[in-house]
Amino acid sequence: MGESAIEWTDATWNPVRGCVKVSPGCRSCYAETFAERFRGTPGHPYEQGFDPRLVPEKLGEPLTWRKPRRVFVNSMSDLFGEFVPRAYVAAVFGVMAGCGRHTFQVLTKRADRMRAWFEWLNAQTAGPYSPDRSFIVRTMACNHCVEGVDQGAGDPWPLPNVWLGVSVEDRKHGLPRLAHLRETPAALRFLSIEPLLEELGTLDLRGIGWVIVGAESGQRARPMDEGWVRSIRDQCAAQRVPFFYKQRLVGGRKVSLPVLDGAQHTAWPGVTRG
Repeated sequence: MGESAIEWTDATWNPVRGCVKVSPGCRSCYAETFAERFRGTPGHPYEQGFDPRLVPEKLGEPLTWRKPRRVFVNSMSDLFGEFVPRAYVAAVFGVMAGCGRHTFQVLTKRADRMRAWFEWLNAQTAGPYSPDRSFIVRTMACNHCVEGVDQGAGDPWPLPNVWLGVSVEDRKHGLPRLAHLRETPAALRFLSIEPLLEELGTLDLRGIGWVIVGAESGQRARPMDEGWVRSIRDQCAAQRVPFFYKQRLVGGRKVSLPVLDGAQHTAWPGVTRG
């Protein structure tokens, strides 16, 4: 099982590995740093380094986890990367539909592609005799030989146990992702503002159910001003959005769940887990 030290999740699930950089927030990618250590190591899961690839043998992994948990989907990739076929994304959603006991946290920097995938899925159900969305995604999981997922239709949509989030690192690349996220159906929408690279200014948090903030880590970490964090915290409070302060750097060292103005900030969304 992919137990995780990431502060805002319990486990990770990686049916896709590897990625391609798309914005400044990718510069010090922890996943790339980890994967490239093992490039060329025979038999290692990251023998190919951080080159993007599907891992269909991992698709059914959450079905084997009996204890309910929060699951970060593709901590080592991006489910909506241009290297992931639509049908494979559907298979991932089919597995999530079949695992109502878990809460899945899907995070992407490709908010436009995420929105486009949902529009594609909607188009498959447009006709009077078309199958519903849950039948389609469950069927795709079955087509990828995932055992334990039946093709029964009728799941609520959007899936109540799937949270969708976007990364927001700056104004130019990060903030435009919010508009795509708002247009994407989700039980809960969240922002991962990590690494926070600059003051974001005024935030419109309509439709957002959770905000996570953290500094960049690693040897080349860019500095984060706590004034930027304070501004986000105060705007979350004003707009009644739960705020989670994940990490900062002190003397070049990562501090998890740091104190800001005398208190830790680790609010969770008020959503009932499956």
